[in-house]
Amino acid sequence: MPARARRSSAWAGIWRKNFRQQGLGSAAPTHSIDIPGVVEANPANTVNILPPLTGRLTDLNVKLGDTVKAGQVLAVMSSPDLSQAYSDADKAHDALDLAQKALQRAEGVNSAGANAIKDLEQAKSNVNQATAEFNRTEARLKSLGVASNSNKTRSLTITAPVAGIVTALNNGKGAYINDATATIMTIANLDSVWVTANVPEDMVAALHKDQDAEVSLQSYPGQLWHGKIATVSAVLEPDTHRNKARILFKNTDGRLKPNMYANVKLSVAQSSKLMIPTSALLMNNDSVTVFVETAPWNFVRRTVTIGSEDGDQVSVLSGVAATERIIVRGGVLLND
Repeated sequence: MPARARRSSAWAGIWRKNFRQQGLGSAAPTHSIDIPGVVEANPANTVNILPPLTGRLTDLNVKLGDTVKAGQVLAVMSSPDLSQAYSDADKAHDALDLAQKALQRAEGVNSAGANAIKDLEQAKSNVNQATAEFNRTEARLKSLGVASNSNKTRSLTITAPVAGIVTALNNGKGAYINDATATIMTIANLDSVWVTANVPEDMVAALHKDQDAEVSLQSYPGQLWHGKIATVSAVLEPDTHRNKARILFKNTDGRLKPNMYANVKLSVAQSSKLMIPTSALLMNNDSVTVFVETAPWNFVRRTVTIGSEDGDQVSVLSGVAATERIIVRGGVLLND
């Protein structure tokens, strides 16, 4: 056998062993995009504890990171405003009692025909006003978590309205709190948390509720969390022009901690595109080429224009047609 024929036969064997040809096709109806995200506490399960009154924090019964139960005593305050609230309630109770007695006398006198009807009406009005003031002072005490028949000390007990974890603590024992709108501490129930994806503006149109999402975290390499988008923000963030898409996850084991960085992979619909494996691409100076089959075991190099990648696939904008076959592996041997 001539040497050239033997070389051709040998190269054909190498090609058949290393080359893989493939017909071209369109992209899948969906593809995945990776978006940065962060773990956040569910705001529906987060409570800021505010001081009901101004005063001094005499006792602090919890530390940052403590787990608390609903109704547990968190702190005790000494407040002169509480004494004032008790005093207002006592005055209102006394005024109501006096108004009721005056009404009884007016009714007795009126039944004997000894006074005018306007005097009786005034007595009834006084009772109504005294009742309203009494109810107001009682509601005030109730909002402070005390009752008018309590021991009436200046100590005010602050209890946990919900179960959760103390995630922020802004005051220490002995601090004087003169702003009733300042948060003493924050309690968050982390049995469920949000993973919030910060979606770029140009991808907002692809978002929708109940969209599948796959989450990975730097803290747990190789582990994935699967969920669905629960809410999509109605507005974009003014500073980043990104939209927040939130995926709700159960977190009873406490592994997902607020402020952890996450990567969110979303499956989004896409228009039909011609896709080829990235292994088919060959770099030729400043151009990207592939080998296209023109006849059985006959190939020609052709320059292509590529678009976005999706895993190990890349879209082709021009250069080959969907009806053609290309070398998808081992094309570098032909290149040599």
